[in-house]
Amino acid sequence: MSINTEKTFETALVQSLTEKGGYTEGNAQGYSPESGLFKADTIEFLKKSQPKRWEKITSVHGSDVENRVIGRLYKELDLRGSLDVLRNGFVDYGVRFQMAYFQPVSGLNPDAVALFDTNLLKVYRQVFYSSKNRNSVDLVLSLNGIPVVTLELKNQFTGQNTENALKQYSTTRDNREILFTFKKRALVHFAVDQDEVFMTTKLAGSKTCWLPFNKGYNNGKGNPPNPNGYRTAYLWEDVLKKENWMEILQRFIHLQTEEIVVEGKQYKKETLIFPR
Repeated sequence: MSINTEKTFETALVQSLTEKGGYTEGNAQGYSPESGLFKADTIEFLKKSQPKRWEKITSVHGSDVENRVIGRLYKELDLRGSLDVLRNGFVDYGVRFQMAYFQPVSGLNPDAVALFDTNLLKVYRQVFYSSKNRNSVDLVLSLNGIPVVTLELKNQFTGQNTENALKQYSTTRDNREILFTFKKRALVHFAVDQDEVFMTTKLAGSKTCWLPFNKGYNNGKGNPPNPNGYRTAYLWEDVLKKENWMEILQRFIHLQTEEIVVEGKQYKKETLIFPR
């Protein structure tokens, strides 16, 4: 395979996440554009991590248990957003489910460590996110079946860079699609090439506010050379690595709410703050 293709870049990133980052590669065809979930992964996580609660809810819903639980989760995500549901779980017919287990403060509690290990972090390539068209996004990362990150990758060797990725997000990524709807599923979107990274927490077409997510170099923008690979490798080798990413989800992403008054009417303005 030529080093000059976008796929090589994508493969390097996926390989790093699966070999060193605590992820497994998921089946992109398992994505449901209607629910905005990788449903099979969600069910697998709930059964594996909370078997007694699953048994209890099965006694309520019977053979339709999987559909009913996914339906309930969908409503909670719609109402509260994915960050709140990942942090606080959801309740169905009096049965409380966790949707993520965060890292215990110390490794001394083996039960807490075992629960942390039940988290399913997955990376999916080329996810077709719409039931209306055949558009796909390069990479999606999920936690227990809930998509939390999207990435568009560009390779300068093919004459494209982050500018092309930003344009792609702004022109072909419809924020009415559930994967891209503010706070409902993916919490952050990254435009990435070998040299630079840009990010946003809210896609809004041409009005999208993109922020650089670079380390800076020589008191300027961009990233320092990386003797071991791509300049942007810190994104997947460090930021998105399981332990670090779970801590960012648990502690460092913040939903800020302001009340604003426009022509005598009160509105709620929400901003998702992602650490940079």
